[in-house]
Amino acid sequence: MEFMTDPMGIETRSMEIIAPYLKNLNLNEEAIKVYSRMIHAAGDVEYSSVIRIHPQAIEMAKNALKKGCNIYTDVEMVRTGINKKKLASFGGMVECLIASPEVAKTAKTEGITRSMAAMRQFGEKLDGAIVAIGNAPTALYEVLHLMETTSIRPAVIIGIPVGFVGAAESKEQLMKRSLVPYITVAGTKGGSPIAVSVVNAIMYILDNKR
Repeated sequence: MEFMTDPMGIETRSMEIIAPYLKNLNLNEEAIKVYSRMIHAAGDVEYSSVIRIHPQAIEMAKNALKKGCNIYTDVEMVRTGINKKKLASFGGMVECLIASPEVAKTAKTEGITRSMAAMRQFGEKLDGAIVAIGNAPTALYEVLHLMETTSIRPAVIIGIPVGFVGAAESKEQLMKRSLVPYITVAGTKGGSPIAVSVVNAIMYILDNKR
């Protein structure tokens, strides 16, 4: 059995396969790159119909990265997947508090999820930063709550929790209530690899323009 072994060749061919699913969506060049990376990460061309990108989201994320913003995540899988070397080249770092003993204590005391407690602990650090959520709907709800009750305004929210309990609803609320630009996926699809793909795609777009 013959199969491709060249990494660049595999990636190029993957993008060629994805391209026809995007041609009728009226996307600009940068949106095409983000869509393509998301679809590639999922291995699912059906994503082309459920990805939702706020008109200002990519530009806001690029501007924040150029200023050296940090990225705050809900789970270690997102933190691990983000290209930290490239992020550091812009002056930023990525942080996740899900394993923090203090967060665990707060979650238990207040009867909330650790993801919610982590977002509360980040607090004002989220202002001007990129929030990347790939797993927990409750984390997304907490960020929306923080924006509505404080002056905290992330530069952009990449909110792509996955699953059958609360995920679709949290993303719907993101699109309805967010006070800042967002990138999300309607419905139950999503997950950490998809959130990671968005962050890395935007960094690559920016890196290629330096």
